[in-house]
Amino acid sequence: MLLHKSTKTQSLRNFILVISSFCGTYILASVLLLGTSKILELHSSLQKDVIEPGPLSLDHLVFGIASSNGSWPKRKEYTKLWWKPNNKMRGCVFVDTLPHEKDIIVHNDTSLPPLCVSEDTSRFRYTYKGGLRSAIRVARVVKETVALNHSNVRWYVFGDDDTIFFPENLVKTLSKYDDGLWYYVGSNSESYKQTWFFGFGMAFGGGGFAISSSLAKVLAKVFDSCIERYPHVYGSDARVYSCISELGVTLTLEPGFHQVDLRGNIFGLLAAHPVTPLLSLHHPDDTDPIFPNMTNAKALQHLFEAANVDSQRTLQQTVCYHKRFKWTISVSWGYAIQVFLDHWRLPDVLSVQQTFQQWMKGDALAGAYTLSTRAIHHDPCKRPVIFYLDNVFSGKDGNTKSSYRKSFQNCSHGIASLKKLEVIKVFTNKLNLNIKQSPRRHCCDILPSSTTAAMEVAIRECKDEELIFMH
Repeated sequence: MLLHKSTKTQSLRNFILVISSFCGTYILASVLLLGTSKILELHSSLQKDVIEPGPLSLDHLVFGIASSNGSWPKRKEYTKLWWKPNNKMRGCVFVDTLPHEKDIIVHNDTSLPPLCVSEDTSRFRYTYKGGLRSAIRVARVVKETVALNHSNVRWYVFGDDDTIFFPENLVKTLSKYDDGLWYYVGSNSESYKQTWFFGFGMAFGGGGFAISSSLAKVLAKVFDSCIERYPHVYGSDARVYSCISELGVTLTLEPGFHQVDLRGNIFGLLAAHPVTPLLSLHHPDDTDPIFPNMTNAKALQHLFEAANVDSQRTLQQTVCYHKRFKWTISVSWGYAIQVFLDHWRLPDVLSVQQTFQQWMKGDALAGAYTLSTRAIHHDPCKRPVIFYLDNVFSGKDGNTKSSYRKSFQNCSHGIASLKKLEVIKVFTNKLNLNIKQSPRRHCCDILPSSTTAAMEVAIRECKDEELIFMH
């Protein structure tokens, strides 16, 4: 595209002034001999180098994890699930005190981030009745992480020691935004009462949140003077939110961050994940193992077996309809498949089943959610039959195969049409989302099968005018 003559001339003059200040008169004369076209070409090349940084990678992220000497020995097992050893990731776990000498070898495990001791916060006031003043120390993790002075940082990511992150998905999601601008990225609680009480504009800290480096550097400079004005608030994330608000920045919502202010069985939440990469999960100690007959840690490790094969597709929900048996098949890739023994309308399948209990006891507001939910049927025999992830493989051609085995619950043993079906196999290609495009749910097809013991499903991109509906 050609520049307007006056614009071109002004741009050329500015560029010559820059060259003059750095190169001197002699070199300037030599440059002028190149001619206008060569100078503009060089100018354009330099502008491109400045304006277009390379693609975002894990090397550009620094993590600040809030912990304590009391909780870290147990919760470090959760961090091991997602932290990449051998200096592939950068960051620190902030504790109140260092471990005892006999525990130092254990705490210096190279498969974990290093430990950092938080600075003294006794000079700050904390007046929230019944709260923990450690909230001030945890809030200052933001300032102290920036103070680590890592080079070439584009995003700072913060969470708790029981926050399970999915790093590749963080990179993919944050690459949508210009880190040279001010961004505060996170999500609310699933509990309406929690969100209402603490604020819809606040990123909940347990779910994790990200701050662009340009904003984080400014926030770190003003943070201590700011939190002096908020001794009355409860948590650390409320202090971060308050200070970011004072800078005039609002929350950018990303629903892939999950606070998980829920108790018990969170199957319904995971099986109806929004069409966006899974970024985090929280509160594993307050929820049941996400796979049956496993511990919490083993169940999460099993989910990471899928995430390590195709991180972006993990928990992505796809729905298709079996014409012969009039079944509705809902695939939450890498986790579970539900077979509904009837044709369900798509919006009903996409709503979150209330398999969980509310986070806090109390009034009706405590049982309200910031999700579209539906009650599970009181009769187990009228609930969908569940097939949980058994194994997952990735081929050299980029295609993946995952297998899901029937769980003997919800009367699956008594339903004639499902008695013989034991395994569902899913074939698809590795997902690579286009961050410039609004996400679209994928389609799936029930493939012909020569046996009644297995069903095969293929997931693919939907055609331009293709609809997902019951026939």
